[in-house]
Amino acid sequence: MRISLLTVLVSPLTMRLNWEAEKRKAEVDTLFAKMYEDWSAGRITEYNFNMLSEKYQGEQRELDVKIERLHEAMETAAQTAVDAEKWIGLMKQYVNPTELTAELLNTLIEKILVHEAVKSEDGSREQEVEIFYRFIGKIE
Repeated sequence: MRISLLTVLVSPLTMRLNWEAEKRKAEVDTLFAKMYEDWSAGRITEYNFNMLSEKYQGEQRELDVKIERLHEAMETAAQTAVDAEKWIGLMKQYVNPTELTAELLNTLIEKILVHEAVKSEDGSREQEVEIFYRFIGKIE
C-alpha cells in the first residue's frame, strides 16, 4: 500500500479544523434560518433579531475566511506533494550519472543565480552561487 504524500503533508489537524469550520458554518446557517422563522412568526423581537443577525453574520464571515485559508493550505500542500513526486520521478531517471550533461542540467535545475563577486581585505574573492532545482526550489 502506498501512502500519498498529500496525506502526509496535509496534517490531520488542518483537515480536522477545516471539517469543524465547515460544520460550524452549516450550523450557523441553520440557526440563522430558524431565527428568521422565529422573527417572522413573532416569537422574537425585531431588536433581538437584529442583534442575533449581526452576531451570526459576523461569525459566518469569520468562518468563510477561516475555511478559505484552510483550503489554500491544503492546496499548497497538495501542490508540494505533486512537485515532490515529480522531483522523485526525475531523480529516478538520473540516478548515478556518470557525467554532467546539458540535458541533465536542463532537466533537474530551474535556474542558477550567480551573484557579484566580493573582494575581501586579504585580496581573496568570494562569489555566491545559488542553485534552484526544478519543482523543489533552493536547497539550503
